[in-house]
Amino acid sequence: MFETVRKTYQEKLRPTPQQERQLEFVLWRCRTLYNSALAQRIFLYRQRGVSLTRYQQEAELKAQRAEMPEYAAIHSHLLQDVLARLDKTYQAFFHRVQSGEKPGFPRFQGRNRWHSFTYKEYGNGARLDNGYLVLSKIGRIAVRWSRPIAGTIKTVTVSKEADGWYVCFSCAEVPVQPLPATRRETGIDVGLKVFLITADGQMVENPRHYRTAEKHLKNAQQRVARRKKGSKRRNKAVVQCAKKHQHVRRQRGDFHHKTALALVRQYDTIYVEAIQPAHLSRRPEPQPDGNGGYDHNGAKRKAGLNKSIQDAGWRHFLSILAYKAACAGKRVEAVHPAYTSQDCSGCGTRIHKSLSVRTHVCTNCGLMLDRDENAAKNILWRGQRLRGAPAMAGAMNREPVGL
Repeated sequence: MFETVRKTYQEKLRPTPQQERQLEFVLWRCRTLYNSALAQRIFLYRQRGVSLTRYQQEAELKAQRAEMPEYAAIHSHLLQDVLARLDKTYQAFFHRVQSGEKPGFPRFQGRNRWHSFTYKEYGNGARLDNGYLVLSKIGRIAVRWSRPIAGTIKTVTVSKEADGWYVCFSCAEVPVQPLPATRRETGIDVGLKVFLITADGQMVENPRHYRTAEKHLKNAQQRVARRKKGSKRRNKAVVQCAKKHQHVRRQRGDFHHKTALALVRQYDTIYVEAIQPAHLSRRPEPQPDGNGGYDHNGAKRKAGLNKSIQDAGWRHFLSILAYKAACAGKRVEAVHPAYTSQDCSGCGTRIHKSLSVRTHVCTNCGLMLDRDENAAKNILWRGQRLRGAPAMAGAMNREPVGL
């Protein structure tokens, strides 16, 4: 088990109007540097067939800062981080090309698409002094503290959100706080009818935060569309709309944190499906092998569920669950998701059914229970078998595909 973890603390900043203008200036110059560096890479590749690296572009920063005073007024680590972000987007692009996915070439960042900058070394451009955040060439900024920071601060990121400015301290060697052992383990299956269900039948209802607020969000977006572009009233409407979307995101995040904490307190080991929700929320396309349009359980996907899948936020929840388990000295293990809803958890017989069939009825052993609970039991059995635990009677007789 881990004794320490990496943890990020986010706190609200209270900058003065002058400091806000300085922070906005830094964001603007970082964005223009990103766009100019991207344009340089594209130009040289098209004209000469040369691929620039991150370090080649960083070597030009010194001369660039000498020629352009606006870049000299910004800490060098911020500019280096911008080039590192650009290089990361390029590496992700090449990875998608090699894996046969939709490439998605790096694009230029508009005015509303750059919201943060990072000091990659604490104490060099960013530090804490008597409860204040001291930024190089910006000054002392008041912080609205919500909790003490533990561990060793490694990086400092300043970001702008709909309701103001925030600072994130990424800390290493944060001690874990183990929870009492319960000697229990379970499998969970995430879904849309209910958010999740455990192997012992406990259900967590799906709150559907976006669906609930959809009417208010629609009105806010229509208010933006009615305003004249460039007017102050339109800018105010944009801010109000962004705050409503932020509220929905925070509601979802709060629900994820509370649900994950409840599971970690109740179980020592939690088995989950190794799914990729981003793939489930895309419109199915025919594939050369003839399997297009089917999910990991062999059932037909529905493109109309995209909004509900994104509203549930499965990927975000599973990452929070893994993090909280590591902090509490517990375990979260991922198992292969193939046919967890189709196989019978009582005898292992594969019963094919579409997504519209919500009850599992086994024609071999007669087991009848909720489809998602059957999947959760299969996930538990599969996880126990992977770690070498004795197989439970009649469970998972069929070897899952891909294991």
